[in-house]
Amino acid sequence: MLVDRFGRVATDLRVSLTDRCNLRCTYCMPAEGLAWMPQPEQLTDAEVNRLVRIAVEQLGVTEVRFTGGEPLIRRGLVGIVAEAARLSPRPRLSVTTNGIGLDRLALPLREAGLDRVNVSLDTLDPGRFHTLTRRDRHADVLAGLRASVAAGLTPVKINTVLMRGVNDDEAAALLRFALDHGYQLRFIEQMPLDAQHQWDRHEMVTASEILAALEPFDLQPDDVSRGTAPAETWLVPGHVDAAGRPARVGVIASVTRPFCGDCDRTRLTADGQVRNCLFATEESDLRKLVRDDAPDTDIAEAWRGAMRGKRAGHGIDDPTFLQPARPMSAIGG
Repeated sequence: MLVDRFGRVATDLRVSLTDRCNLRCTYCMPAEGLAWMPQPEQLTDAEVNRLVRIAVEQLGVTEVRFTGGEPLIRRGLVGIVAEAARLSPRPRLSVTTNGIGLDRLALPLREAGLDRVNVSLDTLDPGRFHTLTRRDRHADVLAGLRASVAAGLTPVKINTVLMRGVNDDEAAALLRFALDHGYQLRFIEQMPLDAQHQWDRHEMVTASEILAALEPFDLQPDDVSRGTAPAETWLVPGHVDAAGRPARVGVIASVTRPFCGDCDRTRLTADGQVRNCLFATEESDLRKLVRDDAPDTDIAEAWRGAMRGKRAGHGIDDPTFLQPARPMSAIGG
């Protein structure tokens, strides 16, 4: 299994399928975009399938989430999901997406074996959405959310980043929207993963501020154990989600309430590098082993070695903290 020096076991694999994206969110990348990864450097569908298989069959991974960039623009996505769904033991499969194109892909992904989706949505205002993302695609995201419910990709989760002076006045409205449609909302503290390296902790909307904005909902402590999940959740009295379960809202407080001690993630970039932490400054190359036709056992051992070097925590509060060279779009969520 993927065990680090502190006894944490990685069972959750995040697979970035591309560094490309069809939005230009202000907190992620500049208006002109980034220099995309050359196609030959990107793992092929067959190479992704092989590494996911090794992770599941030899390393104890039980959950696989496909991310980006924007994973829906990966042409082979449906086939990659289908291949992962055929593995034994079968992992839980999900996708984190901006929702553009999900209206036509939700059903094919469900039929391929996808279990659920996380959709990013930071505002309910189309004009503000255009300002934030530099694209006029708000209606497409909402259509994708509706299609996900219709396809049975539940619980449909919404990921929201609140930014001071930008959309921090929408916390209550976003939760009301999620409750009205049976979605599960997750607020995420903004993290230092922007390509511009302009993140400022003092400008970040904290978990405490988010919860204060939600006081009118009379949130109640969730009696379901958080386990290794990143979100701390609360019950919303009087509401249920699309599957009829008690409605919950979550806060992922990666900065102010770090959960590194319970982390169970391992990450694979689109070019085949293992990252043992979202904020790692070093990577381990599996692509070369794959392309050199190394046996599965050698690849599995290299992956174990990469995870053994995982640090105790991300160190954002440490004066020596260095933001990763890769931005979030090139790492994968």
